[in-house]
Amino acid sequence: MKIFVVNLVLLVTASALPRIDPLVNTKIGLIRGLQATDGDYSMFLGIPFAKVNASNPFGPSLPYPDFDDVFEANDDTAICPQREEFDNQIVGTLDCLHLNIYVPNKATTKNKLPVLVWIHGGGFFIGFAGRFIHGPKYLVKQDIILVTLNYRLGPYGFMCLDTPEVSGNQGLKDQLLALRWIKEHIDSFGGDSNKITIFGESAGGVSVDYHLLSEQEKLFNQVILQSGTAQCPWAIEDSDRSAPIALAKRLGLETDDVNDALKFLATVQPDLVIAASLEIPNTFMPCIEKDFEGVEKFIASHPVNNAIPKAKDVLILTGYNNQEMLVPYVIRPISTLSLNMFKSNLAMMFDLSNDEDLESIVRQFYVGDEEVSEEIRWNLMDFEADYTFGHPVHRSLYKYLENGGKVYHYIFSYSGGRNFVKYRNNITIGGASHADEIGYLFDASIFKESPSEEDQLVIDRITTLWANFVKYGDPTPETTDLLPIKWDPITKDALTYLDIDKELTIGSRPFHKRTTFLDLFYKANQHLLKANQG
Repeated sequence: MKIFVVNLVLLVTASALPRIDPLVNTKIGLIRGLQATDGDYSMFLGIPFAKVNASNPFGPSLPYPDFDDVFEANDDTAICPQREEFDNQIVGTLDCLHLNIYVPNKATTKNKLPVLVWIHGGGFFIGFAGRFIHGPKYLVKQDIILVTLNYRLGPYGFMCLDTPEVSGNQGLKDQLLALRWIKEHIDSFGGDSNKITIFGESAGGVSVDYHLLSEQEKLFNQVILQSGTAQCPWAIEDSDRSAPIALAKRLGLETDDVNDALKFLATVQPDLVIAASLEIPNTFMPCIEKDFEGVEKFIASHPVNNAIPKAKDVLILTGYNNQEMLVPYVIRPISTLSLNMFKSNLAMMFDLSNDEDLESIVRQFYVGDEEVSEEIRWNLMDFEADYTFGHPVHRSLYKYLENGGKVYHYIFSYSGGRNFVKYRNNITIGGASHADEIGYLFDASIFKESPSEEDQLVIDRITTLWANFVKYGDPTPETTDLLPIKWDPITKDALTYLDIDKELTIGSRPFHKRTTFLDLFYKANQHLLKANQG
């Protein structure tokens, strides 16, 4: 690779000779990566961009020191403490604030390529950046540099205590440090620091939106949000400020002092802290922070009310899957379904105490007077998908437009052999469930066989669309055999979208009746939104 200024003379052109692993000279020292074996690109794995403060692992992370020796970037297995979703085991270490960089061989310091940065999902309590899920070969084939990153999760990433030491949103601030690192150093890898797109799915999409909403400096030029924005009802919570006391009690320390609890928790093995945190669910999420002198604040107000000045200068591509809640509703026994789900979901966003009709209005629209039965299973699914994913994205579209944004909207509908979540749950019913598109963007190792011809076409299409957006700010700069239709940005009067299925088609106003109902519902009950109440 021409970009690597050290060992340049050792790079060989004769195919019979071994290829030398790339060595990059950066501002912080030498970093040696690996040549990929599944494509023409190099991998720089597990580069530390920050480190957790051992005396306060629940607070801000610290800068990582420069490398005295060559840093061997060959290990992407670090994972932040969590109960991971594949083996259901508690794993991870606090030495996890690493990123991975995948660089096409044609990148050079004189031929800089655009950069695409992935922020993984997982509800802010699970997930990791390594190749086990996020194999890079489909995206780097598109002549873009891919970066994936870890950030702290659960109590280590999202404990909010209204104190300077643990002000909240540490995981989002980890992401911010990673983006600053990328902005400063990606040029050394042949990346264009003036052409950075950040993208994420679910909690990763919410994270991307928070970076768009934040008052921090603009570290990116474009964003892609998949099945998640800061308008999602689960994207922010009024966190339990006594959480450290509850965690400490479960781990053997009785105290009423939050600081004593924190000092104790800092000495406890992370796997034990994670195990204790699982007993107090829904506590560790993004939160609104208070002002403290000398402490960087990331979320200053509720996202429902935030203006988005950055939207004027940042191109946006966003959408969701056509059956977001398909897998949960296929696998759930009918005995676990309840009409109370309308109240519990609505209560995440609305104050129901002064209007008992609110729940009834929504229930009547989706299921009428029906009781729980197989006949209404899919109606319940539609409501939860609309309320938690589809309509929040829809509301975000208008917020971006109101702030001068240029926005491309999509729906992913394809059902094939690499639908990520359906495959894991052995579900073959049609439609795309939450996170199903990941199998077409990344070469995930759970898929043991090569893609079918039909699946490969979807891989080629979605990665080309995303990469065109990264490179040109336009997913379809020209029509081709692969992308035979033009995908235009939305306008207030033309809410068009690209339907990504076996064929690409342009539609207008997806799920129009349900979306219009929720539009009217939100407008009529805006005064009852918790975000609008003192």
